Amino acid sequence: MLQAMLTLGLLAGVLGGVLGYAAVRLRVNSDPLAERVDALLPQTQCGQCRYPGCRPYAEAIVRGEVPINRCPPGGETTIRELADLLDRDPLPLDTSHGTTPEVRLVARIDEPACIGCTLCIQACPVDAIVGAQGRMHTVIEDECTGCELCLDPCPVDCIELQAANQSQVMTTRRQAEPVPG
Repeated sequence: MLQAMLTLGLLAGVLGGVLGYAAVRLRVNSDPLAERVDALLPQTQCGQCRYPGCRPYAEAIVRGEVPINRCPPGGETTIRELADLLDRDPLPLDTSHGTTPEVRLVARIDEPACIGCTLCIQACPVDAIVGAQGRMHTVIEDECTGCELCLDPCPVDCIELQAANQSQVMTTRRQAEPVPG
């Protein structure tokens, strides 16, 4: 019994040492300012700023590669907060990257029309769409950021953006291309 306890204690010590060494040698150094900038961004991961997510955009802002006004989901409020944090002048929103919606939009799927292709699931950067291949999908509205990335991949156009409160519907469904005649 004593030998088993000593063996387990020795094994735990060796594994603890390996983990401690790995934590020091493999540590990822992050910029605390980039973390603070990232925390101010809305975390929609929509790509409208031309970066694949909020964190890469935050890092580019800190490096001085891009201005602070490329985030339509964050809008003027985020621009002012970024300007205050970075001691820069606020800029108007660069509308070439999109505009800030007046109401919070979420994706809604016309579930009977859904063919279960999973293309919208693959496109969603925040995993707000659930479903299985060949089965209807649905949106977890509390997770949806309204980024619109699920609209274009849908082959049956069964997804639309609507106001989060259902009393005010704002549809931005993609229009079908006219068939040349």
